[in-house]
Amino acid sequence: MLFPISQRAEELRERVAAFMEEHVYPAEREYHDYVGSQPSRWVIPPIMEELKRKAKAQGLWNLFVPKHHDPAALTNVEYGVICEVMGRSPIGAEPFNCSAPDTGNMETLIRYADEEQKAKWLTPLLEGEIRSCFAMTEPAVASSDATNIRTEIRREGDNYIVNGRKWWITGAPDPRCRISILMGKTDPAAEKHRQQSMILVPMDTPGVTVVRPLTVFGYDDAPHGHAEIVYDNVRVPASNILLGEGRGFEIAQGRLGPGRIHHCMRSIGVAERALESLCRRALSRNAFGGPIADQGVTRHVIAESRMEIDQARLLTLQAAQMMDTVGNKAARAAIAMIKVVAPNVACRVADRAIQVHGAGGLSEDFHLAFAYAHSRTLRLADGPDEVHRDTVAKIELKKHQGANAGGAGH
Repeated sequence: MLFPISQRAEELRERVAAFMEEHVYPAEREYHDYVGSQPSRWVIPPIMEELKRKAKAQGLWNLFVPKHHDPAALTNVEYGVICEVMGRSPIGAEPFNCSAPDTGNMETLIRYADEEQKAKWLTPLLEGEIRSCFAMTEPAVASSDATNIRTEIRREGDNYIVNGRKWWITGAPDPRCRISILMGKTDPAAEKHRQQSMILVPMDTPGVTVVRPLTVFGYDDAPHGHAEIVYDNVRVPASNILLGEGRGFEIAQGRLGPGRIHHCMRSIGVAERALESLCRRALSRNAFGGPIADQGVTRHVIAESRMEIDQARLLTLQAAQMMDTVGNKAARAAIAMIKVVAPNVACRVADRAIQVHGAGGLSEDFHLAFAYAHSRTLRLADGPDEVHRDTVAKIELKKHQGANAGGAGH
């Protein structure tokens, strides 16, 4: 194997795949039907809690945990191949307590929280008793440049007062969401990347108002969802600050690297399932005198999809291997590349599968419409494509700065 994994990791991957086949895929319809049949869509389907109990009992739990928390934990490459399997289902990660944004938030708490903060918030998150959200994006500014963030975190004695408006806060409408990790400004006069801090804001704090859930191409993603939140004179203890004032960007960089690997491997899982659906549909449907699979245009999109998926997987595993061997900073360009490549591949493959399914592919009778909507979202989550392309270009140009222009063609 180009990216070898341990026997233990391979066994875990096989066990997760078997769990998905036996329990998760069959539960998808029941999960979504339950949410749609309730007076409020913001309720937790009992089938999910049952899946979590089963996965936990089988030891398929918290597989994302990083090595700096547990030396016996999986490497980024090892977790990546397992994460791909989970990503094949829209409900595939949660049974294993490996859902975003909780994994990123738990990693943040593992890396940067003090012991009191860990006891209060990390422990119940690791046990799957609560969920969390990450409050960064704001409607009033271009949040692709996080230095624009305006939410105020103002010190007042033994407390901080938080004022601001956030949106696209994934997980905030979930009734189990108990804590938000919020990024805002503590010192507007400080150096550009030292103005921001991160602070823990319990969702039941007076002044925290979930204004509305937001939809993605009409999907509300209930019961987890994405919300717009107002923080109006929210008072939290000064001890809720993470790592200290002015450390927000430092924390963000530590948080986002692993999360991007997870997003990308899940995207590859989405693309693989979409390609499987495309092929089965093409083989089973006849048009113009024969199976759709016999048409050259269909074979072309199948071949393109296979090549693109395999390229995306190799690039993502290369980024994961670099993170494992030389660290996140050295892997920065690779991480930026996969964050563009993987969601775009998932979008293209899902779109092709929708086309082969005809009008049915647009409906909720198949998984493809949601797969496309979710994949398209990831081209903005954790930074838009344009920001990541800019990162790649800057790193590439830096290699050639100061080079003799006259020798460029030799």
